[in-house]
Amino acid sequence: MSTQKKIAAATLVMAFATSLSRVAGLVRDVIVARLFGAGFATDAFFMAFTIPNLLRRFFGEGSLTAAFVPTFSEVFHRRGEADAQRLANRCVTLLLLVMLLTVTLGILCSPWIVQGIGYGFSQVEGKLQLTDQLNRLMFPYIGFVSVLALVTGILNVRGHFFLPSLSPLFLNLTMILSALTLGALFKEPIFALAVGVLVGGLVQLLLQVPALFRYRIRFRFDFQFLRDADLQKVVALMLPGIAGVAIYQINVIVSRLLASFLPEGSVSYLYYGQRLFEFPQGIFIVSLAQAALPMMSRQVAENDLDGMRQSLRFALSLITIFTLPAIVGLILCATPVYSLFFLGGEFDQLALQNTAMALVCYAPGLLFVGYSRIAAQTFYALQDTRTPVWVSFWTLLVNLLLGLLLMQYFQHLGLAVALTMASLFNACLLLWLLRRKVGSLLQASLWKPLLKVVPACLLMGVIVQSVLKLADWQQAGEAWLRGGILFAAVAAGALVFLGCCLVLRVDELQQGWQLLKNRKSARKVNR
Repeated sequence: MSTQKKIAAATLVMAFATSLSRVAGLVRDVIVARLFGAGFATDAFFMAFTIPNLLRRFFGEGSLTAAFVPTFSEVFHRRGEADAQRLANRCVTLLLLVMLLTVTLGILCSPWIVQGIGYGFSQVEGKLQLTDQLNRLMFPYIGFVSVLALVTGILNVRGHFFLPSLSPLFLNLTMILSALTLGALFKEPIFALAVGVLVGGLVQLLLQVPALFRYRIRFRFDFQFLRDADLQKVVALMLPGIAGVAIYQINVIVSRLLASFLPEGSVSYLYYGQRLFEFPQGIFIVSLAQAALPMMSRQVAENDLDGMRQSLRFALSLITIFTLPAIVGLILCATPVYSLFFLGGEFDQLALQNTAMALVCYAPGLLFVGYSRIAAQTFYALQDTRTPVWVSFWTLLVNLLLGLLLMQYFQHLGLAVALTMASLFNACLLLWLLRRKVGSLLQASLWKPLLKVVPACLLMGVIVQSVLKLADWQQAGEAWLRGGILFAAVAAGALVFLGCCLVLRVDELQQGWQLLKNRKSARKVNR
């Protein structure tokens, strides 16, 4: 199987698993919105969850994966399984020690951390205190998911993608069950969600055990990591990555810090809007980037730079093809989706309007986030973790300045627009620097599919909008009728888009379809 087919196959596997997780995430957010609304308690929870999420990316899936996967891939493919297992043991040992220290300090220093990122909450009595309590309860979560990130990197290099991609599903299921069953046990029911986060982190990690046994991966404590040259290489690559992830997460913190000074509910509006924005991002962009990194890392380790460039071009083309229709869909379906699934209970008309508009402002950034993610993964595969850091630093400044300016006129919507414009800046600068590093072939890979997909998106948008007009999305009720109309709009839009792509001969889409047919044929032969 060619590298492009391997990337496509891995992406399909992870996209399927991630789709299940994202659907569960949507159900979770609907339950949270209807049980807790968008206000005092949810603002506190989302702000508190920002902190363990930030540190999870410091030590976990952002910087650790980017530094560990290329090094582990090189050791595994060049020196064999034994040396790779030794490196894994020492990485796990060091990571557990760092996590023990981090969690301890995080719980002890929680009041000051919370005040630093949510200072605007001090204007509302009890809001900072609730945020602090929730943060303390959820802090050990980062230990579980950081080890999960390391395990995920190992399994991805070994060619296994399904279980790691499925793990967020169980986090969402755990949070749903906790919200529905444990709320009555607490004076402030929002604590049930925090318990779900903590338990879900552990469940995610335990889910990987069967895959570890399948590949004969047995972790043991190995404290001889101080002199390990491979581990030192991981740390050296990881430190700039930590800085880059830190800058990215500071972007999120800046937005929420600024939102804490806006009217109550602003933090929740932005969170709910970003959650639906992350639905297609998680299903495709993250899956594609996670599939491409091990492939490109192997090609770099084998000095196959031409193959790496082809993988890069293919990944960028897929990003273009699948994110543009997703952007159109998010913009047109923002109000219908929040009306159908969220409107009701504590989630009122004001929350519907403000959340839907936040999603509309976020949506165009999907394409830029996709390009940035693939470009950053390419730098990581080339073992260059410094360039994305500098780009992230300038992106932070752009986001901060635009956020301060636009929130004066558009409140929380100004913050959403600022983040989208910062994503555009980030993508353009990364791609320009990457073009200087790998050659000028990037331009064709971006514009060729773009020119074909835009007409398909325009026709798709007309069809979707026409179907959506059949319902009144400003009122609750008639869930089955409105749900049928929304489903019909999405299905009709998808069929129109795919049909246009086939007529216009979008090569990448045809390659994906051929891959699916080959996999089905292979299954029939095996039977």
